[in-house]
Amino acid sequence: MTDNPLTHTYRVETRTRTSVVAGILAIALVGSLFVLPAFASRSLVQDLFFILTMLTLAQFWNLLAGYGGLVSVGQQAFVGMGAYALFAAVILWGIDPVPAILLGGLAALILAIPFGFFAFRLQGAYFAIGTWVLAEVVRLVIAQWRAVGGGTGTSLPRDATEDIMFTASIAELFGVRAAAARDILAYWLALALAILAIGGIYWLLRSKRGLALAAVRDNPQAARSVGVDAQRVKWSVFLAAALGTGLTGALIYMQKARISPDSAFSLNDWTAYVIFIVVIGGIGTIEGPIVGVLVFFILQSLLAQYGAWYLIALGVIGIGVMLLAPRGLWGSFSDRTGIQLFPIRRRLVGGPLKSKPSSTEQI
Repeated sequence: MTDNPLTHTYRVETRTRTSVVAGILAIALVGSLFVLPAFASRSLVQDLFFILTMLTLAQFWNLLAGYGGLVSVGQQAFVGMGAYALFAAVILWGIDPVPAILLGGLAALILAIPFGFFAFRLQGAYFAIGTWVLAEVVRLVIAQWRAVGGGTGTSLPRDATEDIMFTASIAELFGVRAAAARDILAYWLALALAILAIGGIYWLLRSKRGLALAAVRDNPQAARSVGVDAQRVKWSVFLAAALGTGLTGALIYMQKARISPDSAFSLNDWTAYVIFIVVIGGIGTIEGPIVGVLVFFILQSLLAQYGAWYLIALGVIGIGVMLLAPRGLWGSFSDRTGIQLFPIRRRLVGGPLKSKPSSTEQI
């Protein structure tokens, strides 16, 4: 009678004990954030709306640059296009602002097609400069659109802002005025969009497409040699980022209810600050933009009153972080501790297991 044969069973896993605990805490946090308007002041709701929208913009830019290797300096084009599409839908066609947000995302997605057609013919620094130039072209074109205010901008009609979908129910539920109800609605939409962005990006990075994306970022030639369609991967990520950025831009300007080309296509507000958030938090990590947006909000709250010195301080802090912690605050912390809240590295786990004895061996 022979010994029982050994079989080896292995499986690939990405989750860790830390990530499981983090997931449970994240669910509790999301639930708390959802009910928070019942207890929070209007100013806190507005601050959280700002944090959530900037976080969403940062996650999509990080998807492009950190995971796709596409350093775009023209994402303000999609913010502005999404915002102007919302205003056009409300002013010209009488559509409610909430469903008009979807049209804003669609408009940004459509813009991304010719945008990428020209940008993908450039590489490296030329790609970054090219996206900036294209965004400026879009801004100049939109500034000639007189139906939505031209160069001076316009505001949403008062009847449209007063009758936004769901605001009456929210006002009755929380016992607040219409303006506060609109802020709560915008906050809930921003929370949902941030969750979808983080969840969608995490799902993508854990899939086969995520592996293909990492391969294209690290070495496009090697990726092509193993059958990865590098151009298709880049296009997919670029279009997804444009869609998410356009949705966020439309939501931001639905809450503002006032728009102009200079604000909607602002390089500082929608690209420079977003890059700052990602770089100091940790590029190429999902946790990085979360840390970065909190640091950015604190710095803005403390330093914004100092005018030009505020921008100088942000620049000095950004340079300091890049010199002392090239992988950002979270990247450096993760390297030292090994903690990952959103792990995407695949690990081979398992080992030898004894197979069940056959009937012959039992005899």
